Formats: sequence, structure tokens, C-alpha cells
Amino acid sequence: MSRLYPFFLLLCAALPVQADWYLDNESSRLSFISSKQGNLSEVHRFLTLHGKIDAAGQAQLRIQLDSVLTGIPLRDQRLRQMLFEVARHPEAIVSARLDPGPITGLAPGAQQELRLPLTLALHGRTHHFIAELLATRLDDHRFQVVTLSPLVLQAADFDLLPGLERLRESAGLTLISPSVPVSAVLIFEER
Repeated sequence: MSRLYPFFLLLCAALPVQADWYLDNESSRLSFISSKQGNLSEVHRFLTLHGKIDAAGQAQLRIQLDSVLTGIPLRDQRLRQMLFEVARHPEAIVSARLDPGPITGLAPGAQQELRLPLTLALHGRTHHFIAELLATRLDDHRFQVVTLSPLVLQAADFDLLPGLERLRESAGLTLISPSVPVSAVLIFEER
């Protein structure tokens, strides 16, 4: 047994360790585009994101809706209260299941395109999407996932039309588009 012990240690060291991956909030970005009056579009973002991909491939991204940033404090406040109703619905949750092996097996700098089914829970409703993503291995302990094309959310799918109407009225606008393209740049670190 004593002769086999060093061999056993060497074998264990050679086996890949399945680790959890955590979102680097500071380096990640989740943006959305709002359009109003039919011809004016603006880019906004959420500042606080929490995410994890566990060793089994269960991925979750939690978006703190009160961290919305549009560049206009009054508009941020209206979005929080009238549209997202953060007192009742403080976060949106994106869930997906993926095989992390192909991504973590990439050499640094290598990329892989993914079509990933995901579920978005927002404002008490859930909706399913197929996301087109590009995963890039940054180094031995980090990888990046970006949307190749934006996900287009429809306000009606998440019962947000009444809040959108309240926003429109409070801002004195004739039109706010109920379709919202969302893009992401997400960086995950191994821990």
C-alpha cells in the first residue's frame, strides 16, 4: 500500500477539478435599449449583477433591478417604482443549464459559439429564450460570455405594459416601445 500511495496522489492531482464559476460584477455589463417617440433610442444598464455557474452546469444570473442606471436620476426612480416595482419584484433571474466542459477546456484566447436555452423570471412572470452567445477563454481562471445578438424582451410577456403606460404618462410622451433589446458581457472567475 505504501508504494501505491504516491501513485494515488499523482493520479488525483491529474484529474480535473470541477469548480464553481462566479460572475465578476465589476467587469461585467448588462445593457438594454429603450426607444421613445418612435425615433429616439438610448442605452441603459444595470450596475449590480450576481451570477454563478456550478460544477454541474447550473447557471444563474441575478439582476438587481434597483441598480438601473439611465443617466437621469428621476427616470431611474420612475423605472424602479412604476415599471419594475422593485418593492415587490427586486430582481430578475436568468437561469440556464450548460456543459461547462467545452468552455473550460478551451485554450486561452479560444472561442466557442453557443445556442443556449434560458429562462428569464421578471416581474412575477417567466419567459423562455434561445440565446446566441460567444464564450471566450480569457486565461486559466476566467472566461467571458457575450451575446452575439441581443435578446428582445416584450413588455407584455412580463406584465410590464401597465407600468410602461404609467411611465409614458408621467414623462409626457406619446410612445415608449414595448420591445427592449438586451445585451450582455459577462465575465466569470473560477473559485
